[in-house]
Amino acid sequence: MKSARHFLNAALAATVLALGACATTTTTTKRTAFDFDPPVQQPTNPAAVKLKLSTGAQRLYVVEGDKVLLATPVTVGTPSTPTPHGNFTIYSKQANRRRVSSPGAGYPMTYWMEFKTAYGLHWGFVKPRPATHGCVRMPIDSARKVFALIRTGTPINISTSQPWDATIGKTLPVLDDGSLPDPPMSYMLSPQVFSDAKEGTLWKYH
Repeated sequence: MKSARHFLNAALAATVLALGACATTTTTTKRTAFDFDPPVQQPTNPAAVKLKLSTGAQRLYVVEGDKVLLATPVTVGTPSTPTPHGNFTIYSKQANRRRVSSPGAGYPMTYWMEFKTAYGLHWGFVKPRPATHGCVRMPIDSARKVFALIRTGTPINISTSQPWDATIGKTLPVLDDGSLPDPPMSYMLSPQVFSDAKEGTLWKYH
């Protein structure tokens, strides 16, 4: 597992550094989101960082100008409960947020980044198809790193597609957490879930 993760990180890092090249190979091997740890470049000017979300490709790009600092697969809203399109601002960040409404009150929504009332990016089980009620679910390491890269006031554009979908977006792996067992609610409702999230882990997943 370690060698595969190292190889993935090295490959993605090379893609980010050579963004001008047209890398169009699509990775089709499915893996879980807990195996994915995206490479990241630190911004030259943190105030210039922006988020670009492609709902069609289910890809999130953290960019500074034309440079992609981080790219990750995500899961967006279904056609009946879509993720809103348009230009928004991340106006609230909360690392240790829990769901407040029922059903599911108390469920962790770790690394919450809200861009519209009741809509946000956060850690969640990732699937290769739209599956949420409008929020954007991210792999745990992606959520942790994006949370650190952005600030309150970071702009986010949400569109059907983004310019990098055909290049760096296609190099990202297919992530599917659908076969993973559900962690016990005793764990999900405990403080341990947030302690683990800081390390990029959750329950027994690696």
